[in-house]
Amino acid sequence: MTTSPSQHVPASTLRRRALALLAAVAVGLIGCDSGDFGRTPQAARPAEQNSQSFGNLEVHYNALRTDELQPEVARAYGIERSGNRVLLNVSMLEKAADGRTTPLDGSVTASARNLNGQLKDLEMRRVQEGTSIYFIGEVGISGNEILVFDIELAPGNGSGRHSVQFKREFFGE
Repeated sequence: MTTSPSQHVPASTLRRRALALLAAVAVGLIGCDSGDFGRTPQAARPAEQNSQSFGNLEVHYNALRTDELQPEVARAYGIERSGNRVLLNVSMLEKAADGRTTPLDGSVTASARNLNGQLKDLEMRRVQEGTSIYFIGEVGISGNEILVFDIELAPGNGSGRHSVQFKREFFGE
């Protein structure tokens, strides 16, 4: 499914929105395990890495509560901001011999399950702004949950199908 926040938005605005969304996802990682025990727990703490390589394919992924997104970013992408909703963000990059990477199109499907085995499907949406391509999907949580995400990728460069699994702990409302 191809999604565009607006068909009449200048490219510079689209780039700013893409950077804002990616920055918001990165913020979910900052400060985790900072050792500051007097503070409220982070909304999500990475329990594992947030990227994986398959030859020249580099996959980046992250999940965070949607209430951590800036209101204007959530609005631009039609994302419901809530302490009980999680956003999954996945991107694929192709690595060149010189080490540079370029965004890679393809298809991404994902599901999540909690530790009780309850399966939660995510409808992934393809987002492209300028040269950036990423896939986002939302899922609900009930209170504090650890979700295990299963991601299936089919990069458009014909490098086959790949699977990624990771888990994150979320502190809901």
